[in-house]
Amino acid sequence: MPLQLTIRRAQPADIPQIVAIERSAFDDPWDERTLQESLAYYPETFFVAKDNGDLAGFVAGGVEDTGEEVYGHIMNLAVAPGYRRRGIGQHLIRRLEQEYAVLGASAVQLEVRITNAGAQEFYRRLGYRVVLHIASYYANDEDALVMMKWFRF
Repeated sequence: MPLQLTIRRAQPADIPQIVAIERSAFDDPWDERTLQESLAYYPETFFVAKDNGDLAGFVAGGVEDTGEEVYGHIMNLAVAPGYRRRGIGQHLIRRLEQEYAVLGASAVQLEVRITNAGAQEFYRRLGYRVVLHIASYYANDEDALVMMKWFRF
């Protein structure tokens, strides 16, 4: 069945479904409190994808202002198991990138596990490039790659 996808800003009532998707997607998921805090701190850059009322995925982003540059930061992205590989992640990232452009960001960054080749390829297809390798970034001492995409206006 074709998707009836809508993307909107997340709301506190979405948190239980977001938690469920997070737990299905990651071995070390963010807990409910962390997701609530992310939504409270960055409500303008936390989006959900809905399909006929079902929460299909989410993206949580932040904004970092160095005083010289504004950067978007993709902090978390997950898609519900039954919705994966259907373009939802890409739609969520594109919507978040639009918001970052409106907010004056010159680039977007994210961290990805060095072992997560699928996520790295996903972001490469969207124009992100590896800029840094961080040793022992994750709780289990796994390394991370920092990937960035620069906006050209």
